Amino acid sequence: MVQIEIPKGDNYGAEWERRKYVPKDGEPELPPQIAQFANKGADEVMQELNRLPFFMTKLDETDGEGGENIELEALKSLAYEGEPDEIATNFKNQGNDCFKAKQYKNALMYYTKGLEVDCGVVDLNKALLLNRAACNLELRNYRRCIEDCKKVLLLDGKNAKACFRSGKAFFAIDKLDEAKQILDYGLSFGDNADLRGLLKNVEKRISEKEALRIKKERESKQKQMEQDVLVNSMKLRHIEVVKSIDPPEIIKEAKIRLEDPTDYQSQLIFPALILYPTIDEFDFIAEISELSTPLEVLELILNRPKEWFDEKHKEFNVKTLVCFMETTSGGLVKIGKKIEINQALMRDSPKVPLFDDALKLYVVPKSEADQWSSQWNKRAALERRHDVSN
Repeated sequence: MVQIEIPKGDNYGAEWERRKYVPKDGEPELPPQIAQFANKGADEVMQELNRLPFFMTKLDETDGEGGENIELEALKSLAYEGEPDEIATNFKNQGNDCFKAKQYKNALMYYTKGLEVDCGVVDLNKALLLNRAACNLELRNYRRCIEDCKKVLLLDGKNAKACFRSGKAFFAIDKLDEAKQILDYGLSFGDNADLRGLLKNVEKRISEKEALRIKKERESKQKQMEQDVLVNSMKLRHIEVVKSIDPPEIIKEAKIRLEDPTDYQSQLIFPALILYPTIDEFDFIAEISELSTPLEVLELILNRPKEWFDEKHKEFNVKTLVCFMETTSGGLVKIGKKIEINQALMRDSPKVPLFDDALKLYVVPKSEADQWSSQWNKRAALERRHDVSN
């Protein structure tokens, strides 16, 4: 076999011209089949060659003038010469070659063409369907794989390969009950290592999913039980919760909890928003106990570096601060710094709620307390609320 090296790159055309055969005196002329290329450039020659099926690098169904490529059509027609079973077998063999080369789309096309011949040979159609199912499995066309396997089982009710491939497709789309049924069915006709191995994986997945379902169900019941205990514990304490229309971002994820979520008598734990309205600042504490006092809260938040206590904060110490809480009616009530917070929350009148599942404590310097509280806007406070619920 003669190997012809075709130059690449910018020198392609020039190299072609240099090598082109030009007969000298006494030398033979080119034969007619080759002479037609003598006065054509490299690109034209390659274009002409590409119309010949043997040299094709890409499909060209024209004759160069928009007509039919006679040579290509003749080559195509050869695929359909012979008896139907011979034609179908030829397509099957071409499909097998493509499948071995992992060209699954091409293989699928050939198997489909083989089936379209409708040769009437059961074993041959069965093989084409099984092979196409294998292609669909590789291409993740799981539904089509299952359909092909069903057609095989209509032809051969005991076909182990059809059971295996459909079982594998069902497993891939997490249809575990269907996968188990078809694999059990296949094994009912005799032992098969592939079927047994796949069934083992299916049953393992079924067990894992059932264990996960039971776990989630148990967790859901536990969560609901803890929520019921929490709701009942707050009812027993007469603690109310008010929801704001637009709660601060920092407390949107706030959660009330019991120290022991299964014991309604254990301490309530909730976040606290400490507001300093006279200087337009605030602090946030992620968790405090219902048994904490405002004094303990103040001592915690005022434990700051000395430089914080500048002119703006000079009156901020536990002795010179007054605490207020908002009532369900929209007013304010002064809270003693030494009483436990749950005492204020459980009192029926005036009723002080939690806001958005968090304690809201207003803290102002004693020198400004009267002026600030007298300017409190009850209507505006009520307009900020969504509802009140126990």
